[in-house]
Amino acid sequence: MAPRRAPATPARNGSLDGLLASREIIVACGPGGVGKTTTAAAAAAMAAARGGGKVLVLTIDPARRLANALGLEGIGNTERRVPDEAFASAGIKPRGELYAAMLDTKESWDALIRHHAPDERTRDEILANPLYSNISGRFVQSHDYIAMERLFEIHAEGIYDLIVVDTPPTRNALDFLDAPERMAEFFSSRLLRWLIVPYRSRLVNFASKPFYQVADRILGTQFLADIAEFFILFQTMYDGFVERARAVQRLLADRRTSFIVVSTLETVPLREAEYFAQAITERKLHLGAIVLNKVLPDYLRDPKGAVVAERLRDRAEEIAEAIAPRLEVADTAQVRRVLVEVGQNYMDYRIVAQSEAEKQAELSTTAETLVSVPYFDTDVHDFAGLMRLGAGLWGE
Repeated sequence: MAPRRAPATPARNGSLDGLLASREIIVACGPGGVGKTTTAAAAAAMAAARGGGKVLVLTIDPARRLANALGLEGIGNTERRVPDEAFASAGIKPRGELYAAMLDTKESWDALIRHHAPDERTRDEILANPLYSNISGRFVQSHDYIAMERLFEIHAEGIYDLIVVDTPPTRNALDFLDAPERMAEFFSSRLLRWLIVPYRSRLVNFASKPFYQVADRILGTQFLADIAEFFILFQTMYDGFVERARAVQRLLADRRTSFIVVSTLETVPLREAEYFAQAITERKLHLGAIVLNKVLPDYLRDPKGAVVAERLRDRAEEIAEAIAPRLEVADTAQVRRVLVEVGQNYMDYRIVAQSEAEKQAELSTTAETLVSVPYFDTDVHDFAGLMRLGAGLWGE
């Protein structure tokens, strides 16, 4: 097992470094389209570069954007190390090691069956069941439940000092949190009992008989039998599933685990982020930070800048006549229009920046740490861009 890093001081406002140095699991959540995946990858990369140890970023987001940000092709269920050359391309020599993986639902389910099956015969019958491939990928929060299992499995191995988990967009991420409980509810549901009772016993009570008659006409006897056989086999692993689900829930509530909510300050994603932050708190989980991406720079709120913008706008004709010859432009009216537009746009951005500052002030008491990452001129498309984002997460 890799050596644990020394606990750091509590995370300071405006930076994630202390939070990540003091936790073993970070779960990144938030609305779609706000840079959550790249934020998770950037945070993990910075933790490996600055903090040392072994760091894993695990994505369960089906969009598969993580591989592009890390420069890894064909990333899958098995963790792959990000080569030091990637850091070198960004001018960085890492103190630790960065790994990446993306959840493969089918592969993870197969591994889970092999682990929990009571014997080899049950294991083989489940894996060979004609409905298994379809059901394991579709029924009752399958993807979310197996993501929890995979996270628990990797953490239990004790290989990594820090695991950063990238979740699906906000409301799906709530499914991620609730998946273990819902899976247990499904195993004890009335529908499941109705499906399997006739195949465990020849006695069908009067109330359930109409259900089987209709289902048999619609689905066919063999289809019902295949379903029943699958879930009868599956129920032999019920205790293992429930026990593991409770262990995962304890892990998420453990002091070693923290959640960060990623958003922008636009109205719709911010509302979703606030909703999720509240949900985390209601579940008595640790909300370590809120990360706000694409925040307008502070200088827009500087009164001196506003004075300059107002003068450009209000005295545009005078200034245009003075500078047009130097610009070698004969049409002073065109210069005036540009100056007016520039001055007015600055004032408009200033209003937005002031609004963003007010929203940030309202969020400052929601989580222990509030991180504002400035708006970048270009999207993150390579490792250098990822580290630039990481520097913003570190408050640099």
